Amino acid sequence: MLESLLAYAKDTYQSEPEYLWTRLPEAAILRNQKNQKWYALFMKIGKEKLGLNSTESVWALNLKCDPLFIGSLLEMDGYYPAYHMNKNHWITILLDGTVKEQQIQKLLDLSYQLTEKRKKL
Repeated sequence: MLESLLAYAKDTYQSEPEYLWTRLPEAAILRNQKNQKWYALFMKIGKEKLGLNSTESVWALNLKCDPLFIGSLLEMDGYYPAYHMNKNHWITILLDGTVKEQQIQKLLDLSYQLTEKRKKL
């Protein structure tokens, strides 16, 4: 799922993954090309960091999200309060198949839109 989501971001937003941390060589961010703001963070983390009773590592995705949606998403399997990000504006999604890829793509689109500059009235 990781590779197909990266391909979707490249095809849709011309976003290439950036690997910023030598300590976390697998972790990648995606930036909005218009303003360089992050809209996605792919990382491999231990499930215990999400409050799960396991030390197994799993791929996860942090996305910017409308605060009005976060509460509803957290009621569903595969969604967690943002790991290492502002929990009011970001959400973490497990990339283990719990959440359908089509749903993640829609949230990736929303995240991209939320990072665009707001138009002045």
